[in-house]
Amino acid sequence: MLTKRIIPCLDIRDGRTVKGINFENIRDAGDPVELGAFYAEQGADELVFLDITATIEKRKTLSELVNRISHHINIPFTVGGGISSVEDVSVLLQNGADKISVNTSAYKNPQLINELAKEFGSQCVVLAIDTKLEADGNWYIYLNGGRVKTDTKCVDWAKQAVDLGAGEILLTSMNHDGTKQGFALDITATLAGQLPVPVIASGGGGTMEHFVDVFNIAKADAALAASIFHFKEIGIPELKHYLNEKGIVVRI
Repeated sequence: MLTKRIIPCLDIRDGRTVKGINFENIRDAGDPVELGAFYAEQGADELVFLDITATIEKRKTLSELVNRISHHINIPFTVGGGISSVEDVSVLLQNGADKISVNTSAYKNPQLINELAKEFGSQCVVLAIDTKLEADGNWYIYLNGGRVKTDTKCVDWAKQAVDLGAGEILLTSMNHDGTKQGFALDITATLAGQLPVPVIASGGGGTMEHFVDVFNIAKADAALAASIFHFKEIGIPELKHYLNEKGIVVRI
């Protein structure tokens, strides 16, 4: 049985780690290099770094900061934000990233996923999806850090992206983001059940039981969280031992 992964996320703005609620009310959460090194020591399975304003500010991801973080960790490292070309990915991989995450740029130019998968392999390409449950009962895709709504349904876009070569889906529920009320189990379960690639659940993790639910009920392959780790509300070693006691296979 494949081990379930615990992944801290560093949302970066102006070179600092930040965290918000429902993609708003952003506050400082510390130095990303120090946090990355701390999580690697704590037994995190992977690290995700998202330059959350790169797309809006129309600039490239902070490759120098990626380089600094990569020198302090020994776990797989996914980087996203402002990536729109094969060249962008080459720069990040040269600076220590193991995988890259694309979101808005891939939605606007779906062939980018195909180009990146052909050049670097599907295992390198993570499609990040920001999705929101609307009043009509459907989950829709949002772009530009959750600022722009589209008419595309989450499941349709995820399937198309996997067909194009995305090797993993990072699914963030905007309804749950930062609330600590639990992950979006329904949409996570839908994607996990219909896609042939791993699904990382993101948004809403607040208690250890929430992680049990997202693995057991929603069948997520990995769970990503930020503020509960940044602000030391839950320790990764404690979380993994708890999951292990509940019969969930994790790397201790």
